[in-house]
Amino acid sequence: MLKQGLQQKLQTKLSPLQIQTIKLLELPTLELEQRIKKEIEENPVLDEAEPQQGEEEEKRNVSLSDYSPDDPTPSYKLYVNNQGKDLKPQYNTFSVKESFHQNLEMQLGYRNLDKRTREIALFIIGSLDNDGYLRRDLDALCDDISFRLNIETSVGELEKILAMIQEFEPAGIGARNLQECLILQLKARKGSKAQENALTILNDYFEEFTKKHYTKIISKMGITQDELKAAIDEIIKLNPRPGGQIDDSYVEQAQQVVPDFVLEEKDGQLIMTMPKFSVPELKVNRRYASLLEKSATTNDKAEKEAATFVKQKLDSAKWFIEAIKQRQNTLQNTMNAIIDFQHDYFMEGDETKLKPMVLKNIAQKTGLDISTISRVVNCKYIQTHFGIFPLKYFFSEGLMTDSGEEVSTREIKKILMESVEQENKSKPLTDEELVAVLQQKGYRVARRTVAKYREQMNIPIARLRKEL
Repeated sequence: MLKQGLQQKLQTKLSPLQIQTIKLLELPTLELEQRIKKEIEENPVLDEAEPQQGEEEEKRNVSLSDYSPDDPTPSYKLYVNNQGKDLKPQYNTFSVKESFHQNLEMQLGYRNLDKRTREIALFIIGSLDNDGYLRRDLDALCDDISFRLNIETSVGELEKILAMIQEFEPAGIGARNLQECLILQLKARKGSKAQENALTILNDYFEEFTKKHYTKIISKMGITQDELKAAIDEIIKLNPRPGGQIDDSYVEQAQQVVPDFVLEEKDGQLIMTMPKFSVPELKVNRRYASLLEKSATTNDKAEKEAATFVKQKLDSAKWFIEAIKQRQNTLQNTMNAIIDFQHDYFMEGDETKLKPMVLKNIAQKTGLDISTISRVVNCKYIQTHFGIFPLKYFFSEGLMTDSGEEVSTREIKKILMESVEQENKSKPLTDEELVAVLQQKGYRVARRTVAKYREQMNIPIARLRKEL
């Protein structure tokens, strides 16, 4: 028996303008500049407008209503005003170290190697993670090299090439685990008695060392407590993340972070501006406008087809320009809502005054979707009178104090960090004792919550924080 029925589906279809706006919202200032230049290159209808004296004010007041995709004879006065307040004298420039991958490739260039070995070595270097470790299994690496480089190799050959890379600077690079990383660094140093003991500990008693079973190590090695302490001091000096820090002797590269917002405090008032960015003014090319106007009175098939192409490009231009305007408005409204929510913090820059804030809070204040707020916050920066920060920094969950006041989890973490820094290292505080410290300060926090925050801040458990 056949059954017939009607099924109604409600589907939301995004308009081209909405799609453009969503894509542009996620872009930080520098990427937006590149995106606009790319659009100008790909859409012949769009031109860069060179503002002339007297025209500046007129362009700021032009409305996109002057053009409608359905209007056969639009005025084509399409402009977007990207101008805002100039930044302070210069952008914020941060000095970052040269990529350790680049550094290793440079060192590889000094070795006299055949093409095959060089290609395998480059592949291994490219497989190192950001800390400088080779986390991949050598068998899996063999398969990858065979598939991607069309080079048949073996684990033995990879071991030899990896050993060569492990001789590069910084010492410890190319290790497969922390133990190997520390051993490589110690082997690269001159062998004092303390360093010899440290090497023995890492080679033969690494598990006891990580668990801080110092009595067992003293007994098995036949050394004194002072000798053990000297050996441990040598190990502590080593770098567990050799890829994350290139030696100062290497070249530094400058990387610019252009803030999307600038916040200033003047006479007790917070003033937020969106700095000017160096993207061109946009306008519609007059030649294409004339072509479309002419097509309205001609029967020539070729001209009609050309006019259809132009109209599509005009529609695309309108959506792009309008999307940029909507992006600016959305960013401005969102940032103003964040500043209003965190007013006390922005006045002084005191981290303890950061209120618990999630995306939903700002979505409710602005009337925008949570997904929209998330896109605005992503990869955006604000310059304040006390530093430059990513917008994500201001968002955190909250907890309730004994007095019923809601506080930011960042405030709890700050107290935990201070407590650990001030503890007696010979008897470090357990998680239960940290709970008691917080309770004394009026914060009701469960032990599992303290453990979670401690792990998020990369603070080891009490036993591993113990010092002699």
